[in-house]
Amino acid sequence: MPARIRFSPARAAVLLVAAAAVAAISAAEPATGAAPAPAPVPGPPAVPPAALLPAEAIPGHPAARDVFDVATALSTADRSDGTGCDDVVHGRLLNPGAATGQGFQTAVPGGQLSELVARTPHPPDLTAWTAQARRCGQVTLDDQGLPAVSTTTVTAAPAVPGAQTLSYQQVLTLPGQPAEVPGLRLRTVAVAAGDVLVLLRDAGTTGLDLDTLAVTAWQHAAPRLGR
Repeated sequence: MPARIRFSPARAAVLLVAAAAVAAISAAEPATGAAPAPAPVPGPPAVPPAALLPAEAIPGHPAARDVFDVATALSTADRSDGTGCDDVVHGRLLNPGAATGQGFQTAVPGGQLSELVARTPHPPDLTAWTAQARRCGQVTLDDQGLPAVSTTTVTAAPAVPGAQTLSYQQVLTLPGQPAEVPGLRLRTVAVAAGDVLVLLRDAGTTGLDLDTLAVTAWQHAAPRLGR
């Protein structure tokens, strides 16, 4: 019987944070005698932690969460798989640049759940992103020195009035892994309107209704961000 391939919880956590992260860009110091640098362009308004889903809205009410700020989260900007599918296989909906946001990840029965609420002047076009996800249905990538196969399936996204939505599932396996041996399953649902993005992702066999939970997350976050 083939051995079961296991992805450690620590690696799953890195994948979840990396997928929700953007790069922080720092301003360079002007050289002595150089013309003054132009005044910085104000970034998007801050996202209050209250915009995140409260624990009681998540089935099982998980109390312990690992909360992070987008500005200090792990950057994935330097990762490339050479296929043109980098954003899809790494789940990177936010481009590097000015963005504010809050996120969390928490253990739930069967796996992990993460949420990201962000504001950015460069919001993702979820319709174009969906089309790209379909084109990148199966890609072999090098994830932290370990080759893996990313298989992406676009699913019907929930309807949210006045917003774009995205829903897809990704399974990460090892090259040549037998079909009967499960890989790491990641499911993503996102809602975007204006400069606001709400993203939910679960990993493992959580059994969560992520579509409904994402709509709930949007309905919770949107009024707190003026949407």
